[in-house]
Amino acid sequence: MPHTIDMPGRRLNVLLLHCHDLGRFLGCYGVPTVDTPCLDQLAASGVMFSRAFSTAPQCSPSRASLFTGRFPQQNGVLGLTHARFGWDLLPGERHLARLLKDHGYVTSLVGVQHESRVLPDEAVARRLGFDGVQTGGRGEIVADRAIDRLARFAEADQPFYLQVGFREPHRLPGHRDPMGVMGFIGDHMSPYDERGVTVPGYLVDDASAREEVAELQGAVRYMDACVGRVLTELDDLGLTDNTIVLFVTDHGLALPRAKCTLYDPGLEIALLARAPALGWQGGRTVTDLVSGIDLVPTLLDALGLPVTADMAGISQVPAIRGTAHRPHPAIFGQLTYHDYYDPRRCARTGSRKLIVNFSSAPSIMDGSQSWHRRCTPRVAPSSLVATHPLAELYDLDTDPYEMLNVVDDPRYAADRVTLLATLYGWLAEVDDPLLTGPVRSPAHAEAMHALQHGMDHP
Repeated sequence: MPHTIDMPGRRLNVLLLHCHDLGRFLGCYGVPTVDTPCLDQLAASGVMFSRAFSTAPQCSPSRASLFTGRFPQQNGVLGLTHARFGWDLLPGERHLARLLKDHGYVTSLVGVQHESRVLPDEAVARRLGFDGVQTGGRGEIVADRAIDRLARFAEADQPFYLQVGFREPHRLPGHRDPMGVMGFIGDHMSPYDERGVTVPGYLVDDASAREEVAELQGAVRYMDACVGRVLTELDDLGLTDNTIVLFVTDHGLALPRAKCTLYDPGLEIALLARAPALGWQGGRTVTDLVSGIDLVPTLLDALGLPVTADMAGISQVPAIRGTAHRPHPAIFGQLTYHDYYDPRRCARTGSRKLIVNFSSAPSIMDGSQSWHRRCTPRVAPSSLVATHPLAELYDLDTDPYEMLNVVDDPRYAADRVTLLATLYGWLAEVDDPLLTGPVRSPAHAEAMHALQHGMDHP
């Protein structure tokens, strides 16, 4: 039964704001040195999810889950969607925009689209269910376009779904960086360290790390200001009271032992919601384990729309309202392909995490594969080796940064048995391709086609 509140007139609007590579690096999540007044205010006036996690620690798979309510193994996006990686949503997968469009919403996308093949805007609109798409642009341009869309929607009779994607704080080449190096600061941003810097506890706190985190704080500050402009326009147009506002990021920070790992810093995400008409306000915090696959069913439930049985996520509306509900006993993460094949799967409960590694790839992703960084991971030498061990088990109560692998510690034998069974059960439930062998990438099919038909054959 949907958990909506009866209201006269049209359905609530939806404004979904998202960004790249943020993790929970916001003031409202306890980072004292970052300047994020706009998102902090959204948290203070809405609902904050303190233990939300992505399904994958990299861009496309995590986003595909956010916008379909299904795991990467189910929706087909097991790697990056841009050339030459070429992963894509499977035929028949339905994006949130399509679901809302089918129920009378006018749908629009501005900014980042990385959940399906990166194609011309018209093709993205047709494939995903948007009435209008305008991708690209740095944060201030994306904010300008979002403000323009809101002004148009304010004059219309239809409810709207506006998806606004900010690239920041993703790494990018900038004027401060040598050739081939990707820092956090582009030519339109500046580092920020007026309150000091917060070096994450899994990194060595040295001068290089502080320089890099100051850049990160500057990029996050810039993104926050862009979000604030959009939210201010929503207020000025008188749309706040009848709009569900969601803010989410795709996965963790682009730092060593974070992005592209299954440790918490790679999977943790900020998730904020506000909907005055539904009572989603007042600065409440949901402490349940929440997965990225929950976003779509939560939104559909709140709008009184059907949540189909093929969705893997659950509605978090009861948790928001504080009514009886059954939270996830565990959440699951996966990595298959980023820049190279590195298959891993994990199960995380409130206090334990089990990671199973299906290859002997480097235990920490080589920075040259995705970025050149200056931070050094603080890893206990006796705990992790240069390549992945078969399995990793962490006691998150005593070891929140997942430094000490206790998989062979007899005191955790019962946890190991339970989590192995839990993880295997999930792999079977989602029909994970790893159950039958290595996963082939789209590049494999392209190579075989070239061998058999020639490279000029369509």
